Amino acid sequence: MSESLGAKSVIDEQPAPSVRTSGGDAVVASPPVRSRPPRRRRGGGWRQRAEIALLAGPAIIMFLAFVIFPVVLAAYYGFFKWKGYGAPTDFVGLNNYLIIFQDKTFQDALTHNGIILVLSLVMQGPVAIVLALLLNQKIRGRTIIRVLIFVPYVISEVIVGTGFSLMLQSAGAVNDLLQSIGLGAFKQDWLSDPNIAIWSLMFIISWKYIGFAVILFLAGMQSIPEELFEAAAIDGASYWQIQRRITLPLLGPTIRIWAFLSIIGSLQLFDLVYIIWGQYVAATAGTSTMATYMVVNGRGSGNYGFGNAVAVVMFIISLVIALIYQRFVLRRDMVGAITEGKK
Repeated sequence: MSESLGAKSVIDEQPAPSVRTSGGDAVVASPPVRSRPPRRRRGGGWRQRAEIALLAGPAIIMFLAFVIFPVVLAAYYGFFKWKGYGAPTDFVGLNNYLIIFQDKTFQDALTHNGIILVLSLVMQGPVAIVLALLLNQKIRGRTIIRVLIFVPYVISEVIVGTGFSLMLQSAGAVNDLLQSIGLGAFKQDWLSDPNIAIWSLMFIISWKYIGFAVILFLAGMQSIPEELFEAAAIDGASYWQIQRRITLPLLGPTIRIWAFLSIIGSLQLFDLVYIIWGQYVAATAGTSTMATYMVVNGRGSGNYGFGNAVAVVMFIISLVIALIYQRFVLRRDMVGAITEGKK
């Protein structure tokens, strides 16, 4: 302690350095001024936290009230045989969940969801990319074509389902058209035949939702710098080489986001199937989904506790698939993001 004090006194007693001018006079130079670190304002952290709570608080409250709380409540009702009104009293434990996984009808519905998921990615993705590449060129009337492609997406599912249910029935407009043009041999029972119904559903889904994929891909293409295409063209790259080497790799994040949205939508598909096939024909036609199974065996049978259990199973399946997809597919797009902390 005494040595450090002594060293400090020696430093303090040292004279300031002198600078000798050209005339020989010595001028004492002023010692360098040490900058002090700025003091933190007290209460700044609390103010920042208060601002975050004020801005994010309403959204968090809405999320908890309309997402988390209903899921927890549905999980609670899933342990009861409940009629949908009054307090649940008939406790059945895990019986509802055991019935779900043992029921072959639910297994078939889960299989249909998986088929719809795969076919949606395989059928819509390549077609949407080709249409986006064409509409990204400077062609006459491309604005009108974009609007016409996007119109089915904004039409209500009720209108789409009702229209196609009338056109695709045995005495509908499609079979009448085939008969009138001499192709009566191709008339089919488009909605009731289990071998054809799933393809009819996929055609309707693709017609309805492919416009969203096209617009999404167009937005991704327009964000690619034009300098890259110009440099590739100068180097002698052909049109398809530019698309394969530049457009598609840079469009990867947009494609992966679209695929994620398509996967979640396929797992939760309900409205089109329920409107076109109804609650009883869908199972025999091979187009039932987990959502239609929930409505038929929950509300249709008056056992809302069982319906809540099915909803919880759907939520868990969708959550697991979403987490796996984010972990192994979307992770590459999150590296280096603004919200990503530096390691």
